[in-house]
Amino acid sequence: IPPYEIKQIITVCKAYSSAVGAGAFVSEIFGEEADELRRRGGDGGEYGATTGRPRRMGWFDCVASKYGCRLQGTTDVAFTVLDVLGYLKEIPVCVGYEINGEVTTEFPTTHLLEKAKPVWKVLEGWNCDISGIREYEKLPRLCREYIEFVEEQIGYPITMVSNGPGRNDIIYRK
Repeated sequence: IPPYEIKQIITVCKAYSSAVGAGAFVSEIFGEEADELRRRGGDGGEYGATTGRPRRMGWFDCVASKYGCRLQGTTDVAFTVLDVLGYLKEIPVCVGYEINGEVTTEFPTTHLLEKAKPVWKVLEGWNCDISGIREYEKLPRLCREYIEFVEEQIGYPITMVSNGPGRNDIIYRK
């Protein structure tokens, strides 16, 4: 397919972050907080498919996600595993990086990334199960606010939201 025929590029982002292996992970969390998110996450938890090793966990990183979307030429974002966050009363979101005393929302080069500390915005959680909801308007208000906040921060439209592990657990949003 010639590149000029590609009209839509859908970038898939989890509603939280996870990683495998070493390297900078600015929004990484640890301890019981990470263990709980890992246990609830994905389809059966956030563990390596081959090794079974626990994945590194973190809150959604707007800086890294915005950069990833820009690099990929994103036209639309599919926001996945949103249902996992339903147990939370508050949801931290990484909205910037503090590096050497200055805050940036632009993804830095590697040597600066390793020095970055997360700048958090804490949003109110919806604190309920959203699985089975098929229409965007029927999601709890605080859930919609989380989606719309992330969308505003990354600068790309979230047109699909998954609220469960099944193929039918996708809400299409205009």
